[in-house]
Amino acid sequence: MSVQAQPGDKVVLAYSGGLDTSIILKWLTNKGFEVICYCANVGQQGEDYEKVRAKALSLGAKKVYIEDLREDFVQHYIFEAVKANAIYESRYLLGTSLARPVIAKKQVEIAKAEHAKYVAHGATGKGNDQVRFELCAQALDAQLKTIAPWRDAEFIETFKGRADLIQYAKEQEIPIDATPKAPYSVDENLYHTSYEAGMLEDPMTAPMVEMFKMTVDPKDAPDVPEQISIRFEKGIPVGVTNLTAKTPELTGALELFLELNKLAGKHGVGRIDIVENRFVGIKSRGCYETPGGTILRHAHLDLEGLCMDREVMKVRDGLSAKFAEFCYNGFWFAPEMDFVRHAVDYSQQNVTGYVNLELYKGNVTVIGRYSDEALYSADLASMDQEGGGDNFDYNPADAQGFIRINATRLKAWRCRPQPKK
Repeated sequence: MSVQAQPGDKVVLAYSGGLDTSIILKWLTNKGFEVICYCANVGQQGEDYEKVRAKALSLGAKKVYIEDLREDFVQHYIFEAVKANAIYESRYLLGTSLARPVIAKKQVEIAKAEHAKYVAHGATGKGNDQVRFELCAQALDAQLKTIAPWRDAEFIETFKGRADLIQYAKEQEIPIDATPKAPYSVDENLYHTSYEAGMLEDPMTAPMVEMFKMTVDPKDAPDVPEQISIRFEKGIPVGVTNLTAKTPELTGALELFLELNKLAGKHGVGRIDIVENRFVGIKSRGCYETPGGTILRHAHLDLEGLCMDREVMKVRDGLSAKFAEFCYNGFWFAPEMDFVRHAVDYSQQNVTGYVNLELYKGNVTVIGRYSDEALYSADLASMDQEGGGDNFDYNPADAQGFIRINATRLKAWRCRPQPKK
């Protein structure tokens, strides 16, 4: 059943200025809704926000919010994922997934401020984003209702494909971008750019060389490596220094992350091409660029090796997988995610120090690490020194008993009664 507006009903539409959300804007106004458009700046390249504002107003929006969420996105979402070593299905660094809760949170805040009964989005009925936006909205405001046109019977009966959208745009005098449609879809923010659908739906089709926006082809990257240093406090990146260029340390969250993006992109770091499992049960092929995030993952993992207790690390590894799962599936504001994030915070108490890395033709190599809170002891680890130095009483002869105890279970298994043949 299609949604119907009552007099005075307001809806906050997540609006990009593109064809789909412009059609949705006009469709909602034609149904009698008072539409408030909301455009989130999460680091999309080349966006003209004033042009977006003007277009929305010309199509009937009563008000337009343009919100710069980049600093919030980096500090409270990207860095939280870095701290948790969050990675989905061992390869995907959650670039799109992380952007959805920061966008949804602001949308809900605007809806409350405007006393709107509804929020709306242009996410497809086959993808993850519909789930993410709506679960986040429900978690933040249980009374708020969502309009999802691409699941609305009347809408999808009217618009069966792109040709129908274009025809409606002409009828309603909606400006259409004259740029030819790319043979794939693109979603971008300052953390990553994703490419999927269209020609990329064939998993055997290689991505076009000119497709990538954030990184150069590793083969075309500089022939000379570049060295950088990243400083962490309790698992959070707080400083970046270019050791090769000998530049001053950058300490602002947004500025240091953008610098890592620039350096990684220059050296072709951060590309992947994968098939993943969507929450809705569909497999999806995607190509992703996550330049700065790839560097941070290498650095943070390495510093943890220096500073984190082994058994805590094992538990945290399990929580990292849950963090990624909850984020990917849209449960950012769920109680289980709160629990995981608090546990991750505890695990990071001593993850303070810096890591030096080298960037070269698509590769990130750790070349040094240091922490005042390191659990690593050169004296204890040394093969050239008896015992463990001044602070450790380690006798190699004790290893004999350690081995004997651990072998007891193995010998019992080997000597177990064998079934008769």
